[in-house]
Amino acid sequence: MKTPSELSQGLRGRLLFNLPALGAILLASLTATGVRAADDTPPGVTAKVAMCIGCHSIPGYQASFPEVHKVPMISGQNAKYIAAALTAYRQGDRKHPTMKSVAASLTDKDIQDIAAYYESHGKDRPAPVAKGGAASPEVQALLTRGNCIACHGEGLNKPIDAGYPKLAGQHADYLYVALKSYQTAGKGPIGRNNAIMSSQVKAFTQAELKLLAAYTAGLQGDLKTVPQSRFR
Repeated sequence: MKTPSELSQGLRGRLLFNLPALGAILLASLTATGVRAADDTPPGVTAKVAMCIGCHSIPGYQASFPEVHKVPMISGQNAKYIAAALTAYRQGDRKHPTMKSVAASLTDKDIQDIAAYYESHGKDRPAPVAKGGAASPEVQALLTRGNCIACHGEGLNKPIDAGYPKLAGQHADYLYVALKSYQTAGKGPIGRNNAIMSSQVKAFTQAELKLLAAYTAGLQGDLKTVPQSRFR
């Protein structure tokens, strides 16, 4: 029999796990009753992004399962990449319980609308100030070994194709978890199936992935978290 303390911890864990879903339900309910985010987004698109706002529009918001990390900044990200990522979650090529449930409810048109929305979202706001410096010799060697610039472009912020993500300035803990997920494709509740990234990432230790993530997070980039806590 579990002690009261153990029962309390279990309940708290279940509540933390369900916070994103609860936020999505609340925001969807507000939208359905005619309450809209304080922007000029068409009502139809506002309803579609309601599920996203509960996590991606709260600065510093953290996912709690299957690993604690800040949810990624997606405002300013390439639309083609966002669409590809959502499609991968829907198809199961990317594994994440919350994102899987969200993406499963979206049509192709929904995905395209959401992707276009976030690509232009926050462009009127200043970019976050870079916090890092030049790459150390060790980090530069890792970047060269991974040939990161070949796809993600100058400063890891100008991908050679819009299907690749901008990485500069992204949260370090999220980048680390994302990189690790390519090493665990098809295993457990996480994992990402991508032939190129899997082959690249498997050549690195987890300590090296942390170094790459920390460096990338300090670069100047376009990615933002745009608060959307006011409604009209």
